[in-house]
Amino acid sequence: MVNDTIADMLTRIRNATLAKHQIVQVPSTKMTKNIIKVLKTEGFIQEFEEVNENLQNYLLISLKYKGKYKKSVIRALKRISKPGLRVYANYKELPRVLGGIGIAVISTSRGVMTDRHARHSGLGGEILCYIW
Repeated sequence: MVNDTIADMLTRIRNATLAKHQIVQVPSTKMTKNIIKVLKTEGFIQEFEEVNENLQNYLLISLKYKGKYKKSVIRALKRISKPGLRVYANYKELPRVLGGIGIAVISTSRGVMTDRHARHSGLGGEILCYIW
């Protein structure tokens, strides 16, 4: 049993990109599904699919690579808010990851979104992770 499903998902994606795997399997929760949707809309992954098998739900994530040498689109993933230390910010204090090149995934009262979308909507919330 994993307590921090978000950190587990980020670690699985990080390990799969380092090993240059095309597909990675992640346990499905509402939060992981919403984070994956944000990654898809931002262009960090190709596709994802939810699979229900033997009373277990999981997500199959198709990773995105570019160029001749299969460089991963995802350079780094970093968990910010952890179960032991939650990190919150209002919309004025939302961080810019690498000057706007990367994204910060924010859990707001209107759902999971990027830092740019939350700043535009005037929403703050819990800073889940950075991705660039």
